[in-house]
Order: sequence, then C-alpha cells, then structure tokens
Amino acid sequence: MILVLKKGADENKVESLKQQLKDMGLGLHLSDGANASLIGLIGDTTEVDAEWLGALDVVESVKRIKEPYKKANKDMHPNDTVIDVAGRKIGGGHFQVIAGPCSIESREQMTEVAEDVKMAGAGLLRGGAFKPRTSPYSFQGLENEGMQMLLEAKKATGLPIVTEIMSAEHLPLFEDVDVIQVGTRNMQNFQLLKELGKVDKPILLKRGMANTLEELLMSAEYIMAGGNEKVILCERGIRTFETSMRNTLDISAIPMLKSKTHLPVIVDPSHAAGIRFMVEPLTMAAIAAGADGVMIEVHNNPEKALCDGKQSLTPESFAELMKKVRKTTEFFQKEM
Repeated sequence: MILVLKKGADENKVESLKQQLKDMGLGLHLSDGANASLIGLIGDTTEVDAEWLGALDVVESVKRIKEPYKKANKDMHPNDTVIDVAGRKIGGGHFQVIAGPCSIESREQMTEVAEDVKMAGAGLLRGGAFKPRTSPYSFQGLENEGMQMLLEAKKATGLPIVTEIMSAEHLPLFEDVDVIQVGTRNMQNFQLLKELGKVDKPILLKRGMANTLEELLMSAEYIMAGGNEKVILCERGIRTFETSMRNTLDISAIPMLKSKTHLPVIVDPSHAAGIRFMVEPLTMAAIAAGADGVMIEVHNNPEKALCDGKQSLTPESFAELMKKVRKTTEFFQKEM
C-alpha cells in the first residue's frame, strides 16, 4: 500500500501518522520525489482501512500494490535509483561499462587486462576469483590468491572492482570489494541474499537462466528487506530451446524491468550468447533498449583462457567497441 501525501502537508500530522502506522506493526518506506512524497507500507496491510487513510487531511491518495515485491517496486520509488560506486554512477541516465576477465588466472594477466580496459574507458573492473562451474573438473578459480590479485589491480588502476561471491562464509574476503556479484546459479540462494542484505555495499544480482522477472525482483527484495537497497539487476540471457548459442538474451526484459522497478538494469552480453562476435551487436541492442550499463569479458589471450575464452574480447576489440558505445550512448541521451 502506498500513501501519496499532499503538498505542504503539516509535518507534525505526518509524523503522527507515521507513528500510528508503526504501532500497527507496519514498516515504512519513505520516498520524496520531485512531484510528490510517498509513504510505502510494508507488511500485512489487509486489515488497514484505505478509506480511513484517504480521509486524512495530509493524504492525497491511497493505492494498494498487487505485486509481492514492495521495496523494489517502482510505485514505491518513482524516481530511478542511482548507485554510486566510488564516484561511478549507475542508473538514472548514468551508463557504465564493467569489463575484465571471466576468471583471474595470474597476476600478470589481471594487471595487463585491468590497464587495457581502463585505457579503453571502462568504469569498473571485473574479475572472477571464485568460479561456479558446471563440471567439478573445470577450473574453479584461484579463490583467495585470485582475490589478492584483483585487489592489486584495483590499487594499480584506481578502478572499483566487481567480483562474484559463492558463499556467505567468504564475506570477510570481500571487505575491499566495491560491488559484490551474485551469479545466476545463486540468484535464489536465499540465505546468501539475506546476508547480503546486511552489507553496506552495492550488490549486482544476475537473473537466473530459467527464472522469471518477478522471481528476479523477489530476489532483489530479499536483499532490500535486509536493509541494503543498493541493488543492480543484470540480464544475462535465459535458457531456451535455441542451440546455436549458449543462452538467449532477453532484450525485452530491459524495458519491462524498467517499467516495474526503480533499480538500475545492466546487461551481460558475453554470457548471453557465449560467442565473441555477438558481444558487440548485443551491447548496442542493450543500449537501445534502455540499459544502464553492460558487463563485458575481456582477456589478453582468449584462445588460452582457462574459462570462457570463446566469448571474451581482446583488449583491441574492446577498445573499438568502447568507441561505438560512447557514440551510441551519447545519441540516445540526446534523444531522451
């Protein structure tokens, strides 16, 4: 349920109303927009009398929310959320590129790629220290050692870093990580999501390969319900009957999510198709559809990569792509 307050509403009466609602066991989500101030009611509102609320002289209107996600709901927060990551803004018209290798393989590889993507214009650096793999015999990442290499690359380049977490037990290792990524396989690891709700840093939440948009938003709600509202959604392709590519990028998810939530939405074109030549056109499509950013895999020697070399761009091809990204984002920002 959402209460839209009247402009110039008496502050004392508003505070009294808030206390009454809290005494009823409801949580409050407050939002001050350009045109209106809202109070979102969180909890069981079935017994709340909408007519009583609508009759109050500080209330303009009352609206019930049908969707099960509340904090992530655009109705609760009409203005787009902007996530600030060490000065790099994502959302609300701010477009960011996250780039780096799928997995951290060596100190030299991580440092070289980090310098290359920074020079090309990436705003954030990605790198996998812990790697969830379908086969137990595949490269699982360098784990703690890889994390140290990523932190060294952060120090050398000044780029904020994004890396994936596999378990809440690893949280102490993520103290100096700027954005914690939750991968597709952990999108519904609810215990992990609850723990990330207690963390004061942005969470990049990837859509599960077989999950609906509502399920993605409900996973975001788990994090936000815990107190952490710094959530970035990521569309990374879904599993369909098509076999010519790894996954199918659900480009329609971008405008649909934008209509349902105030949270930033980015796209991972590398994992979507799993094929190098498709990364550029899918990136352009993501920008045209209104995405707030992209996450692209870059490797200095893709043919010898220990993980996902087939979808990784070389530093040279990434630099060329970045030129097109800048032109395309500038065009659409002017049009808006």
